[in-house]
Amino acid sequence: MTAHTNLETEDGPAAGPTKITLPVVGMTCASCVGRVERALVGVRGVSGANVNPATERAEITIDEAADRDALVKAIEDAGYEVPGQKLQLAVEGMTCASCVGRVEKALLSVPGVTSASVNLASERASIWGSAYLTQAALIAAIASTGYQAHAISAGADGQAQAARKQLDQSALARDVSIAALLTLPVFVLEMGSHLIPAIHDLVMNSIGMQESWYVQFALTTLVLFWPGLRFYRTGLPALAKGAPDMNSLVAVGTLAAWSYSVVATFTPQVLPAGTVNVYFEAAAVIVTLILIGRHLEARAKGRTSDAIKHLVGLQPRTARVQRDGKSVELSLAEIVTGDLVDVRPGERVAVDGEVVEGSSFVDQSMITGEPVPVEKTTGDTIVGGTVNQTGALTFRATAVGADTALSRIIRMVEEAQGSKLPIQALVDRVTLWFVPAVMGIAALTFVVWAIFGPDPAITFALVNAVAVLIIACPCAMGLATPTSIMVGTGRGAEMGVLFRKGEALQSLMGARVVAFDKTGTLTAGRPVLTDFETVDGVASNDVLALLAAVESRSEHPIARAIVQAAQEQRLALPDVTDFEGITGFGIRALADGRRVEIGADRYMERLGLDVSPFATTAAHLAQDGKSPLYAAIDGRLTAIIAVADPIKQTTPDAIKALHDLGLKVAMITGDNRHTAEAIARRLNIDHVVSEVLPDGKVAAVREMKLAHGRLAFVGDGINDAPALAEADVGIAIGTGTDIAIEAADVVLMSGSLMGVPTAIALSKATIGNIRQNLFWAFAYNTALIPVAAGVLYPTFGLLLSPVLAAGAMAMSSVFVLGNALRLKRFLPPMSSEPRSKTQFLTTQRAPAE
Repeated sequence: MTAHTNLETEDGPAAGPTKITLPVVGMTCASCVGRVERALVGVRGVSGANVNPATERAEITIDEAADRDALVKAIEDAGYEVPGQKLQLAVEGMTCASCVGRVEKALLSVPGVTSASVNLASERASIWGSAYLTQAALIAAIASTGYQAHAISAGADGQAQAARKQLDQSALARDVSIAALLTLPVFVLEMGSHLIPAIHDLVMNSIGMQESWYVQFALTTLVLFWPGLRFYRTGLPALAKGAPDMNSLVAVGTLAAWSYSVVATFTPQVLPAGTVNVYFEAAAVIVTLILIGRHLEARAKGRTSDAIKHLVGLQPRTARVQRDGKSVELSLAEIVTGDLVDVRPGERVAVDGEVVEGSSFVDQSMITGEPVPVEKTTGDTIVGGTVNQTGALTFRATAVGADTALSRIIRMVEEAQGSKLPIQALVDRVTLWFVPAVMGIAALTFVVWAIFGPDPAITFALVNAVAVLIIACPCAMGLATPTSIMVGTGRGAEMGVLFRKGEALQSLMGARVVAFDKTGTLTAGRPVLTDFETVDGVASNDVLALLAAVESRSEHPIARAIVQAAQEQRLALPDVTDFEGITGFGIRALADGRRVEIGADRYMERLGLDVSPFATTAAHLAQDGKSPLYAAIDGRLTAIIAVADPIKQTTPDAIKALHDLGLKVAMITGDNRHTAEAIARRLNIDHVVSEVLPDGKVAAVREMKLAHGRLAFVGDGINDAPALAEADVGIAIGTGTDIAIEAADVVLMSGSLMGVPTAIALSKATIGNIRQNLFWAFAYNTALIPVAAGVLYPTFGLLLSPVLAAGAMAMSSVFVLGNALRLKRFLPPMSSEPRSKTQFLTTQRAPAE
């Protein structure tokens, strides 16, 4: 984009030398600094450049004729990068889709802006562009279109915006009350006289028709230029600039009715005979009805952001922090990383941290969507916003402010709610020209009725033209998509499903196959003791204690699983001596004076022990893809053991739910084929790709996309990031790595895979809701604009009153918002209540011979 010569800084238009700052990436030494400085000074209009390699920023002194795009190009030509930036602004005053299109057009005209997206429901603008973009330039561009904008600051802005919206709602409620009180007498005087003869006689005999018109004039003027002034203050300047919006339609329509009525009241002689009528009641009722619609719309729009308000409300205002040996109460802003924070029972956790003292159960449902409280003890992580239930805890703060998990969740939800779906592109193209087209149709309606209409033709022309202006509703079109996105993504956040990108809502509904990584996704990601059988006459706990005591000397993951199983049973481990590892076979040692030997079947054969008594169990284990281990105590075969990475408790239900949604399920894993196929059989997985490296996962994703169509990939590890990025929709387990989460489009905050069918079902519900809204918005206008123009009059003698048009227009937006709010009642496909914890098998066997 060619830069304008009249450049702007943060303080306004550039006048003479000024300084700007650009980020520079890729510098590694002093020579890099010199190279960048020389490249910048060589640009026309640059009088000086100072590059700081520590901050990776260049401060450049330029004059008003400098081309800022040339600065970026000079740095890039020198071999370095100037990263772009994303800015967000809050925009006030938008009322319809035409407003959105006009603001976006103004933003795109600012030098350096590459793309801009404006959301009517959230009243925010997201702008992507060059590093030299300034908020002042963007705010000025928005101001030129007649709207106000201001920067969004973290934390306080949400409360300030909520307070502003509350003030707006209060002002609307006041204006509705004033307009209704003033309009009621006008309506009774005019329409009452037409509909009820007794009222007509009362008016004629008490004040007279002309005096009645004077009263209507006074009251209607107050309605239009007091509570209704908002329409003219915005609509008329927009019309003067050649960019009319919905306010322009209301302003022109009501002013036309009011002006005609004023002429009929005070200078009736200038009108043709038979056309002296007043339409004060139409102008007053139109303003009142549209104000009522705006008020209902504002209340409904407030409810669409309930999820964000709820998440923000999870943050306590203060916390007790240990400082200088004392426990003092501080605000969240004063807490720093490393502080020790005390949490009492029933209190919310202030920030993220690691427990250093105490034990308790913590309700994490507000963050993860999982209803069961989680036990927290020393060394466990704890998340800000969760609720401490039973015990007192002390934890060390590891993330504060914008770095906490809750803050990141809020940012993700806000970004998703502010994004535009591909389905919105058509709406944007239509609405940009919608209002001018409606004004053209209204003008044509007036001309046709004035020429060809029955007497009084001017009256018919005026009434029908006003009806066309009022019936058109770009509001419904503009709200159809963003309100559904806001409610849908908010409902997802409440259930622990975060859409990092709004586009994922539309992409996910079209998925034909869902592919899973195995380790840490379908499975728990850590080995546990899954099977344990002993021969008859031997106490299983005694055997487990001996085995765990010996395995405690080993660092093997299998050993850790056996030790953990004993710890969960709260078994006392005896002392161990003479520990020895036998490479390729197993281990042996003396535990409590008894000889313990643990290893594979070949180790037992080497010891001269027959493992056939466990043949049936070993066959079952092999069928499940598990490799059995055996234990001998004092030279006698005693137990068979299996350690495996267990399937998550929610995995079978999640896969069943995906099949019920008509989707194919695949598994892509680096594990050996035998184990992978055994797990696939147990879980009823349709397609298995095994023994692949991370690059192989990407290739497998590509092949399945070609074979089946749109694909969603679910993973949790660093090695899943490439596959997550390659998939049409990447779904990351929130308990996984940050790299995987950053590469994903959707994040499941808990480890439960029930979030996958929930996300897909929510995607389908949200897109279905958007389609319903768009159908209503377009069908409404397509059907009623011709009716308002009078196409039914020649055949049926029917005309649409401007008053009815105003009511229908106001209700159309309320209908769209009400339909979007139905998504707040969305329920996941299946219950995600966890089952009771499965204990490992402790059955008894007959003794070995």
